Amino acid sequence: QDYLGTIHKSADSLLAIINDILDFSKIEAGKLSLEHTPLNLHDLIEDVQTLLAPMAQDRGLEQAAIIYSDVPVNLLGDPLRIRQVLTNLLSNAIKFTETDGTITVGLENVNENTHDMLKFSVQDTGIGIPSDQCELVFESFRQVDGSHTRAHQGTGLGLAITRQLVELHGGRIWVESEVGIGSTFAFVFPRDGEPLIEDS
Repeated sequence: QDYLGTIHKSADSLLAIINDILDFSKIEAGKLSLEHTPLNLHDLIEDVQTLLAPMAQDRGLEQAAIIYSDVPVNLLGDPLRIRQVLTNLLSNAIKFTETDGTITVGLENVNENTHDMLKFSVQDTGIGIPSDQCELVFESFRQVDGSHTRAHQGTGLGLAITRQLVELHGGRIWVESEVGIGSTFAFVFPRDGEPLIEDS
């Protein structure tokens, strides 16, 4: 059983790396297209948290969600890619948060330059990121230096792909962090334009 468990984890890790490289290649080649189908963000967030619940439980972490009541329920967008963005951010938050920490997903309406936007946030109580490294985490093949980070092997493409997917949706992503306190990754999508709009 131990051997099988190791093989399964290794296969999952290899599949994740292959998928990252394929997505990165598609984005760089301009071949990644977004869908425009009905979706429910409340359900989508719950699905991602449920998917990652075993990983959080293994580390003794709590998950929470704060969704403001004025956020539209029915929208049009690309549920697969939005789920991918949230999964990347949540899995990173879980990886870099110590036992007894908390991971909180937030969703609210905001207004930027007279445009209605939806703001997602993923807040953790993890190890944090030095201020001079915050922008580097979104670069391809870059990872924040540190023994804790290097312990989690990967391609360094996850956040780069996440940023590109957010930008393909007409949004932007950023991180606010303090070493030893935690990090908040946030991104906004336009609510009144393609591809994320209200479903009438």
